[in-house]
Amino acid sequence: MASLKNETEKVPFEVALDRTGFGLYNCFHTLTSGLAIVSFGVVAFSSTVVVPASACELGTTRAQQGVLAAAPVIGSILGAFAWGYLGDTRGRRRMLVLSLSLALVFNTLASLAVNWIMLMLLQFTATFMSCGKYTLSMTLLSECVPRARRSQAVLVVASVYLLTQGIMAAIAIPIIPLTFSYPLPFLGITWTSWRLLLLAYSVPSALCLPCVLMLQESPKYLLLRGEEGQALDVLRAIYRANHRGCAGGEEFDVKRVLAEKDTAGEQKSKRDQIVPLFRAPLIKYTIIMAALFVFQQVGSFVIWLPRIANQYVNIVQSGDGANKTLCGIIRTAITTPPNPDAAPCSLNVPSLVIVIAVCVFQSTVNLIISLVVNRTGRRNMVIFGTSAVGLCGVVTNLVPNAYGSGVLFVCFCLGILAHGLYTAMAVALFPTSVRAMAVSLVLAAGRMGVFAAVQILNLLLHSHCEAGFYVFATLFASSAIVALFLPDDRMLMKASAPGKNEDTEKEQSKL
Repeated sequence: MASLKNETEKVPFEVALDRTGFGLYNCFHTLTSGLAIVSFGVVAFSSTVVVPASACELGTTRAQQGVLAAAPVIGSILGAFAWGYLGDTRGRRRMLVLSLSLALVFNTLASLAVNWIMLMLLQFTATFMSCGKYTLSMTLLSECVPRARRSQAVLVVASVYLLTQGIMAAIAIPIIPLTFSYPLPFLGITWTSWRLLLLAYSVPSALCLPCVLMLQESPKYLLLRGEEGQALDVLRAIYRANHRGCAGGEEFDVKRVLAEKDTAGEQKSKRDQIVPLFRAPLIKYTIIMAALFVFQQVGSFVIWLPRIANQYVNIVQSGDGANKTLCGIIRTAITTPPNPDAAPCSLNVPSLVIVIAVCVFQSTVNLIISLVVNRTGRRNMVIFGTSAVGLCGVVTNLVPNAYGSGVLFVCFCLGILAHGLYTAMAVALFPTSVRAMAVSLVLAAGRMGVFAAVQILNLLLHSHCEAGFYVFATLFASSAIVALFLPDDRMLMKASAPGKNEDTEKEQSKL
């Protein structure tokens, strides 16, 4: 009788997912998500290296370089909405495969751009196609990993994402100094090192594509569509992969999964995806998360990091910047004539090494955060981190020493770590039915801020450098006040502990 009851009893989804365990499949899925994030980053942020390297051949001005750097940001803003909607209505995995394929094609075509306008349009399109990788891979990962490891998995992937610019710099180091030049008369261009570099940035997408094809669709998404049988098949497949090689050979003991009563089996329209985010009870969290992403404009400094590092190295090596602040060094670099012995429009190798070191440092700190975040809570970590990092940004240009000011700037760049915490918070705050769209929406809000900030910072670094640091650092520090209006996520985890799982998704939507 008990066996018959077990056959027909419906188990809440989170309980069923917990019973699949955490093993080989989840590790492979986490690594694949990391690769997908890297493939997005090297496409979306390739302009930070390609723009200065291509300046001589394309003859771009400072203003045109600012537009080139910002165009991918616009692509990511527009693409976030499209891919969020497609992910919620057509499937996470299927749309992730499509995003990888299209980004690979358009980024490859960008290496053949005949002028800066064509390069801008192709990089805009490549980023538009690519930005689905971030939203969809994060959503897919969060819906396939048990609750006990979910925050760590998301933050590990965020740590890999933080290595993206370092990976870009590592790829650029052996390629950018190359002096080859091969005319392509049928296109009217010359194949040079920056074009080869742009082509190399398509490789992560090509490597990630077969890995994604080996993943399962989100069982939570399938259950949401009313496809309980397919959701159970996916859960069984995950269970078998996680327990491969284990003695006993026990079968997955869940036979029925409890679907969401109000949304299961319904086909969501675009309106159904967006409108709930601007109604109670979710509107409060839509506004708060969007504000946090908008205030996190440390990313605009990271976009210009290769150029800042290049200026820093040039002046410090000349012996003219030892007793200057970072902004003093930047001003000196702007007014100093270029070195006639150096290759024009190139980033020096030491500056690229600095970029790699900064990215490794950021990733290491983020991994440490992932180890303690369950104890402190994501919200509390954000409150402490944004306050400390914002303070570092304010005092960066109050220290008249090149190395001291440089260290404070590196600490200020740690503000980019908030991106992973914000993403994990957004995933936890919104219910499955609108989760991908919600994450896309708040990410788009942040990217709109980045688009404006990149242009503003490009001008401020040239004319009012200190003001740029004071404004953006203060704005970031104010995120601590905004985060105070969020619930302590440790309380949410206690509320969704075993024995209370029947209302897990309902509680998330009523936060």
